[in-house]
Amino acid sequence: MPKERHHWKTRFFTIWTGQQFSLIGSALVQFALVWWLTKTTGSATVLATATLVAIIPQVLIGPFAGPLIDRFSRRKVMIIADGGIALASAALAYLFFAGIAQVWHIYVIMIIRAIGGGFHWPAMTASTTLMVPDKHLTRVAGLNQTMQGATNIVAPPLGAILLSILPMYGILGIDVFTAALAIGPLFFVPIPQPAIAEGEEEMPYFEQIRAGFHYVWRWKGLLFVIGMAMVINFAVQPAFSLLPLLVKKHFSAGALQLGWLESAFGIGVVLGGLALSIWGGFRRRIFTSLVGIVGMGIGILVVGFLPSSALLIALGPLFLVGIMNPLANGPLQSLIQSTVSPEMQGRVFTLLGSLVTAMSPLSLAMAGPIADWLGIQFWYVTGGVIMIAIGVIALFIPKVIHIEDEHAALMEDASPRSTASD
Repeated sequence: MPKERHHWKTRFFTIWTGQQFSLIGSALVQFALVWWLTKTTGSATVLATATLVAIIPQVLIGPFAGPLIDRFSRRKVMIIADGGIALASAALAYLFFAGIAQVWHIYVIMIIRAIGGGFHWPAMTASTTLMVPDKHLTRVAGLNQTMQGATNIVAPPLGAILLSILPMYGILGIDVFTAALAIGPLFFVPIPQPAIAEGEEEMPYFEQIRAGFHYVWRWKGLLFVIGMAMVINFAVQPAFSLLPLLVKKHFSAGALQLGWLESAFGIGVVLGGLALSIWGGFRRRIFTSLVGIVGMGIGILVVGFLPSSALLIALGPLFLVGIMNPLANGPLQSLIQSTVSPEMQGRVFTLLGSLVTAMSPLSLAMAGPIADWLGIQFWYVTGGVIMIAIGVIALFIPKVIHIEDEHAALMEDASPRSTASD
């Protein structure tokens, strides 16, 4: 075990705690900006555009950010990314304070925040690999899922309360403060930096990008998993985005009932994440993910078949979807963290994020017309069936089941995971 992994909890959780404060601040700002756009414009087109400007930059920059994350200090990448996001929030706070904020200002800030996130998440995820012992990676992933679920539960009502007592620039100021809490520990806690792979010292930038694609292409098990994630995201994203319409049109209910369903899902995510952080999952992490995928599929499918009088029953399957969500996502992340060569993780995680995220705008563009034609429940039935089918079929694909063994065979001649703190 590298020297840096002794006393890893103190080092890692010092950084991790600051990052969680920053995520809460970002969630509050996201809620406040979306509400301001809704109240100010009342335009669905404006809200859809805001969603796109928050997604597309991460899709486009991912493959180009990867080599930079692998080559340069990941600690400094996170400092710059968090700092850039904080400066953008501070600039927008000034515009609101001066009373001159406009919709296009918010678009620009959202783009800057998305670019910062496109660098920050893969840098933090890749750094976790070399700070946390392999046997604890799945538990840490479960803890991350727990915090994400808790943030999704807490941020909307807390954001609403803050909007009633603070001006917009005050809420943006909270984001700047929480970003400072995330940046501060990075100046004092060293983060291990992987050795640059042999032959890459003098490799041109675009050759490094190609090397990342080649790495994934050779590893067929990972290629299958990325394809599975892309299909699942394409099929299931509309179901989540159309939940308000399902509540209103199918169940003939209102905002209160929508809140119940979203809370059931959020509580499930928290409990599922806690269970994963304690249990750690099956020895073969892919089995835990496939159980989670099938479980989510069952929950979504049940919602699709519920009659209009069964709103309260829908709480159960959405709670199940929430519990299974961390089981599906957490082990996959830790599997990639523990098996992908450290010097390639920036490229692999950014490529994975770009490909999977790219499915969201494509499926959302189709969601409305198809729901109008075939009904909102079509997306729940289709998404559930596809998730169940993928989870079951993957059990019979040797490259998927033995994904870790395949990587070990491919990398048997690779150099060891030596690191040096930056």
